[in-house]
Amino acid sequence: MAAQNQPSALRSIIDIVGFLLLAVAHIIYAIIKAAIPNSYKQHKSIKNEIVLITGGGGGLGKLLSLRLAKLGAIIVVWDVNESGLKETVHAVEEQGGRAYSYKCDITNREDVYKTAERVAREVGEITILINNAGVVSGYLLLDTPDHLIQRTFDVNAISHFWTTKAFLPYMIQKNHGHIITVASMAGHTGTKKLVDYCSSKFAAVGFDEALRVELEALGISGVKTTLVCPYFIESTGMFGDVQSRFVGVLKSVDVADRIVKGILLEEIYVFMPSIFRYTFWTKWIFPWAIVSMYLRNIVPDAAPRPTQATQRKVSTCKVERIKANILNSANDAHSISVNERKL
Repeated sequence: MAAQNQPSALRSIIDIVGFLLLAVAHIIYAIIKAAIPNSYKQHKSIKNEIVLITGGGGGLGKLLSLRLAKLGAIIVVWDVNESGLKETVHAVEEQGGRAYSYKCDITNREDVYKTAERVAREVGEITILINNAGVVSGYLLLDTPDHLIQRTFDVNAISHFWTTKAFLPYMIQKNHGHIITVASMAGHTGTKKLVDYCSSKFAAVGFDEALRVELEALGISGVKTTLVCPYFIESTGMFGDVQSRFVGVLKSVDVADRIVKGILLEEIYVFMPSIFRYTFWTKWIFPWAIVSMYLRNIVPDAAPRPTQATQRKVSTCKVERIKANILNSANDAHSISVNERKL
């Protein structure tokens, strides 16, 4: 019996040693690659590539459209904001580029699939997909209406499944394509007033990683993925008023430039600021009290200013909760009174 176990034990040792040697080789390669300035690295051409950008009716989506169009890409923008879509297309065409817009609700699976078919017929097959659309509520969990939680997940995470399933088959068929997931630093750490947002971005981060592993396991080397994790961005209608210590809110133009660079270099991860890429491991080393203190202090208040409509909905939610508490208190008082009479 012992003799039978020896080959198995020896094989395990060989596997471990082989893994460690391979890991060291990859680490050395990564260090050398990181030391090379980006200006010396090979940038891929995206001329005549058809790029689809969700949330392209304004903000970061519009900025990405303009930059990618300058590089010769054909732009397709999706959004529910029709006027914003027209502005993006007009801006791209003004600088000599080609752009097409489609009103599409990415939270509606059937709408995504039908619109994807229209794009394939009218423009061509998508080879670069940028899942950029995002929403945020910015309230304490118990103050967040259920429909806003559902909307946050539908836009920030679930929609990625529908858009990717719509366009990935062609990319796999041609062994050529690129899927960019615009997530957030909030996809790696939690903070108050962003419970739903952080959870949805954690899901987006997991989606990107699992998809990348799946493509590699299938031997599909020509379809690339890039995970984008910026800190809070100003001028996007989401986090312009965030109070942040130590790290300043990012300028949207800088974020757009960095994302484009990440696409051209086919980077796996794009962190902004880049130093954050090397700090996440500390989360698992320091005691929770230290981690919690850091997270509570770096972003004292992550809540953007709500619209009047959203504020009314949240206020209604609060009123209903107060009514329920009063009713429960009254019922408790009645029960106590009845019990006292019985005694």
